[in-house]
Amino acid sequence: MQHKYFQLSDGSAIPALGLGTWQIPAESAGKSVKQAIEIGYRHIDCAKAYGNEASIGVGLSEVIRQGTVKREELWITSKLWNDAHHRENVRPALEQTLADLQLDYLDLYLMHWPVAHRPGILRPESPDGFVSLDDLPLEETWQALIECRESGLCRHIGVANFSIHKLARLSESTGVVPEINQVELHPYLQQSALVEYCARQGIQVTAYSPLGSPTRPNPLRNPQETELLNEPQVREIAERLAVSPGQVLLAWAIQRGTIPIPKSASLTHQQENLAAQSVDLDESALATLASLERQRRYIHGRFWVIPGSPYTLANLWDEEKASPT
Repeated sequence: MQHKYFQLSDGSAIPALGLGTWQIPAESAGKSVKQAIEIGYRHIDCAKAYGNEASIGVGLSEVIRQGTVKREELWITSKLWNDAHHRENVRPALEQTLADLQLDYLDLYLMHWPVAHRPGILRPESPDGFVSLDDLPLEETWQALIECRESGLCRHIGVANFSIHKLARLSESTGVVPEINQVELHPYLQQSALVEYCARQGIQVTAYSPLGSPTRPNPLRNPQETELLNEPQVREIAERLAVSPGQVLLAWAIQRGTIPIPKSASLTHQQENLAAQSVDLDESALATLASLERQRRYIHGRFWVIPGSPYTLANLWDEEKASPT
């Protein structure tokens, strides 16, 4: 298969489609990643918070040891969790991820959320578990990521779930622009202003939940809503082009210049998703998909909003703030 790549600001090439690993159980994650690499995936998206990096490390070690792929042919991303935002905790967190993944370096290390917890508190159940950004500014955490890149522990650095306002704040305060912003993107949540801002600033965008997060946990579901994969207009395009609805959605993401990272553990779905790189959507399909905007977040962030928390949906997403040019 012919792989597509996008260029980062320094000229490095990143595969235009990756394998997401959120919600792949730890007991099978290594096997799923190994299988994906064997059929052609070269971009694997991981995170400490997913709880499966040690298993993934076994899979990565096996495919490299067996000669299926060389380390330098892979793009491996991981993410700093919210309880390690203090500057002195960032490098140890990255070193633990490298140990779990059995790697000497990451291709990309992201700040997972613009949210800080007290050290050791993975998911706060009371407001005391949070640290406000007034007390622990994002710039402090970002500076530590810069130092990790300078040390060679990661080749590239970026963020996830960041608004235009927060991206601008990091860049202006440190002079270092994030290389990637990973955010939820699909036709129901197109975030066009954010995507356009990132393009102007040389920030590549990774699209999570590009299929509408069909396996998301029940607390994130609304039984009355239409699943994106079952959207009639998506299915009509798929039928007309003789591809699957999932391939339509992934091709749309890639043609926008963004990098989708669909999660799949099954061989059939992994193959289908990878083949979406070869799907070419015509102008009619693109116009139809553009008309589906609903500003519908599947990963809404309400889990950070508990009584007494310093975080609200308004200050998490900054959607009420004017967008800088």
